[in-house]
Amino acid sequence: MKLTRLCSWLLMAIIMAGCASITSNAPANKPSVEVKNSPIVETVAAKKAKRSNEWRPETYVVQKGDTLYSIAFNYGFGYRELAELNGIQNPSAISIGQTIRLFPNKATPSATGVGVEKKPTEPPIKEQPKLVKYPYSTAAMALIDKIQQAPHPESIAQPSPAPIGIVQDNNTSAMVAKEVEKAKPDDNADDEKEEPALDWSMPTQGKLIAHFSESANRKGIDIAGKLGQPVLASAAGKVVYSGSGLRGYGKLIIIKHNATYLSAYAHNDKILVKEGQSVTRGQKIAAMGSTDADQVKLHFEVRRLGKPVDPAKFLSLTK
Repeated sequence: MKLTRLCSWLLMAIIMAGCASITSNAPANKPSVEVKNSPIVETVAAKKAKRSNEWRPETYVVQKGDTLYSIAFNYGFGYRELAELNGIQNPSAISIGQTIRLFPNKATPSATGVGVEKKPTEPPIKEQPKLVKYPYSTAAMALIDKIQQAPHPESIAQPSPAPIGIVQDNNTSAMVAKEVEKAKPDDNADDEKEEPALDWSMPTQGKLIAHFSESANRKGIDIAGKLGQPVLASAAGKVVYSGSGLRGYGKLIIIKHNATYLSAYAHNDKILVKEGQSVTRGQKIAAMGSTDADQVKLHFEVRRLGKPVDPAKFLSLTK
């Protein structure tokens, strides 16, 4: 009997030593924070990008006198791009009251979950059960026998590890707060500084006879010249319109420079480029004329997201 008890005590001591060793060597389950791909930072960036497009509605209802060409021009698109977006086969066939979508549906995959990188959930690290020291008794000996017979020791419930991204120490918290503070948009910042840089040049030579004016509804500048005088692309881009479909502009060329800027060249006598053609800065695209105008001149516009802006911001103009 004494030998049996001695063996049991030795077995209990071995179990206690093994559990203590496993517990001490278990990896620490410390949460990690990755600021670079933080959803907080990405959300702020997404809101800042959305701010620049706020003034444009999701849809536009066709009014009397509208054409798909004019709608696209006024909202900063190529008319073919707008036709494709709305499934319009014939750009000339739109009707009053028709709703034109200016942007893809919000339900599209590209419009949901922007900027948030989904990561697989990491399984929690299981820890060994805590060891409880019992005083010698008949009940304690029975419990030891039960432990020996069980295939796996019964684990004591442990609190769930903190999810990744939850900060639990002061140093990491300060780091995340600092990064989020940097990512906050500055409402007083000049939006023009955030635009892609473009290399602009004068579209033609001549006397400036009309300045841009919002109050007078002058959407661009007028430069007088001679019939047939070269009209040049003010910046590199792609021709998205070439024709006479916009009333009041005569023979018109529209060049899309990037997702933000368009430039327009009106009243030409001859058009020398085709839709879809890429052009370089300073390339001859037309010959100056007087189509739908009272004199020979070039009417030149710069549009930011479809909204007319003063070309003087991009060109060195002299009176």
